[in-house]
Amino acid sequence: MILSMTGYGKSVTQLAQKKITVEIRTLNSKNLDLNMRLSNAYKEIELPLRQLAASELSRGKIDFAIHVEKTGIDSTTQLNTQVLESYIQQLKTVQGINLNDTVDDSRLLQIASKFPDVFATQIEEVSQEEFDVIEKTAIEALKAVNQYRLDEGKGLKDEFILRINNINKLLDQIKEVDETRLADIRTRLEKAVSDLKEKVDGNRFEQELIFYLEKYDITEEKVRLKNHLDYFVETLDNELSQGKKLGFISQEIGREINTIGSKANHATMQQLVVQMKDELEKVKEQMLNVL
Repeated sequence: MILSMTGYGKSVTQLAQKKITVEIRTLNSKNLDLNMRLSNAYKEIELPLRQLAASELSRGKIDFAIHVEKTGIDSTTQLNTQVLESYIQQLKTVQGINLNDTVDDSRLLQIASKFPDVFATQIEEVSQEEFDVIEKTAIEALKAVNQYRLDEGKGLKDEFILRINNINKLLDQIKEVDETRLADIRTRLEKAVSDLKEKVDGNRFEQELIFYLEKYDITEEKVRLKNHLDYFVETLDNELSQGKKLGFISQEIGREINTIGSKANHATMQQLVVQMKDELEKVKEQMLNVL
């Protein structure tokens, strides 16, 4: 199974006097980078919600927002009459105000009511009932994010299988070329020696030739590369998303491809190696987004 680190989830719960909205966005990141946004009135429940998000999402850059909108009568907001009276008395001392005009008194009240701290909001503790509702809403949003990640992961898996299959096909072509490659190298070397028109020790030449050809032998690299490719596909079907593990396997695949390229000494094989590297680079680009 493959999970993408890109995801989005939203859940809304409507209570009698409040509307609770949890919205979560995730992007790729090497580690867990969790940013929680909620009002000061709900800071006391941030830690358990943060732990919940970390346990469900495990890795990625996460924007976790909780919005609580009051839709009913707000009983926590009260008029601070002492502050209001103080503002009115101060306004009355301002030069030019006609104190005998009742309209002006009404105007003073209108002005003073817009000043700070006239309406005081009492911060209430979050009740267990409200926390349970918020937690349930958050869980629903997290499920939506994980479903989004799963859907995105299916597309990533198809892309990986396509690229790995392409590398496998190129490896088969390399095996075909390799059947005659060493013989061609041997022929070139023998011709080069004969063109020198110098006598050489046949036994010594044969020993040196064998040693030289052994340096270009890629039998082990072909076997290891095939094993790594098979292991990559096998890991794709793991019950858990294994982004980091797949990254390590792709590094090993790259090492074997590079070694084959360095030993190739054959134009056709080197061209096939370049195509392999191109396919592997496409795998690595997508790997950055795998959980």
